[in-house]
Amino acid sequence: MGSTSDKISGVANQVAGKAKQAAGKATGNDKLQAEGKGQEVKGKVQSATGKAKDAVKGVVDRI
Repeated sequence: MGSTSDKISGVANQVAGKAKQAAGKATGNDKLQAEGKGQEVKGKVQSATGKAKDAVKGVVDRI
């Protein structure tokens, strides 16, 4: 994946994860809440990966 697609996927996963957590909390579904937290964390990692790729590309472009 490119840096942009990593960042977009990351944001999408964070939003979906937060929605799952809210739905799990509202319904008392601990499993759904946990899945949402996992998806949110995955999204944060994807976003960070995209930002890191941008940083590396910036350094390489300067060389």
